[in-house]
Amino acid sequence: MADEFIKGFAILTGGLLVWMTFAAWYNTPDFYGTQLIGANPEDPGTYVSMALLVKEAALYFALLGATTFWVVIPASRRARKYYASSN
Repeated sequence: MADEFIKGFAILTGGLLVWMTFAAWYNTPDFYGTQLIGANPEDPGTYVSMALLVKEAALYFALLGATTFWVVIPASRRARKYYASSN
């Protein structure tokens, strides 16, 4: 159980670190204004578009990875154990 927790935590922190880095570069228009959740650049170039894609992928990877290791895997193991003991 502890290994699933640390795997989910590592995925969550790593993915959110990547998301926060790209969001700080591309979604912080002003230091005193909206930070990390500002609008995307109006006319991004090729590399900025790829960076924004990586930013979104890192966010979904972090959230889905942590949910998988903290909820889905333990629930499936518990369900498998329950169905094995009921037969």
